[in-house]
Amino acid sequence: MTAKSSPLDLMTSLDIMVQAAHEAGEAIMAYYKPGETVGPSAEVREKGANNPLTKADLEADALLRQRLLTSHPHCGWLSEETVDDPKRLQHHWVWVVDPMDGTKEFILGIPQFAISVALVEAGQPVAACIYNPATQETFTAIAKGGAQLNGQPLQASQSQSLAGASCLASRSETQRGDWESFLTEWHVTTMGSIAYKLALVASGRFDMTFTLTPKNEWDFCAGDLLVHEAGGRVTHKNGTRFQYNRAESRVRAVLATNGHLHESLLDRLITIPYSPDRH
Repeated sequence: MTAKSSPLDLMTSLDIMVQAAHEAGEAIMAYYKPGETVGPSAEVREKGANNPLTKADLEADALLRQRLLTSHPHCGWLSEETVDDPKRLQHHWVWVVDPMDGTKEFILGIPQFAISVALVEAGQPVAACIYNPATQETFTAIAKGGAQLNGQPLQASQSQSLAGASCLASRSETQRGDWESFLTEWHVTTMGSIAYKLALVASGRFDMTFTLTPKNEWDFCAGDLLVHEAGGRVTHKNGTRFQYNRAESRVRAVLATNGHLHESLLDRLITIPYSPDRH
């Protein structure tokens, strides 16, 4: 890690993030067809098992990279759609980006995808933007400055009981049967995009979400700050907080709650094994 860089104006940085995310959203929506599968112009292909990639992902990534690194040239870069450069590990400030989380939903015309951008300082997110261009929801947060949705303050839910809690579950994990043992305990809603799920937990619309399937930092870094600033918690399965811009960006599980339910959820999942790493 390099010596500490000069402080950044986080409000200015956040404004740049939001503008870049909105521009990336415009590029994505040029291919999106509500309720229908995208057309051939989206150039859908597989970059791995059950891991689709589209022209929209790549265009959004290129746009975000150009906008964010032009404004902050001293920052490192970690993105799902950019070949990783280990030089990022030498940077005090790093952009952690998913140009489109929820590509499978985007392809099917389901409005459950989002652009996720986080600015990380010394391993912790300090500014975040999650933007769903299909619903026109812009979730933002600054460390110690609270979280907002379209400019209005966010607050996580105040539910105190794990029994009957509202929980967001991965569509693909539910289809595989990973959630069978939980369906009678909670009010489970299936949804794509962990970034969008985290934003909805931050908004107070749902009490919690979690995945025991491996994820990468770009999937949840921005959502971590959003939930935290809205009064909730995001941790590993053992209850510890995440550290970002690590050499290995992959983690085995992500748990997010309104904060009140976190210890109960950790206890409930303590004997539940991790899902297989299908990648």
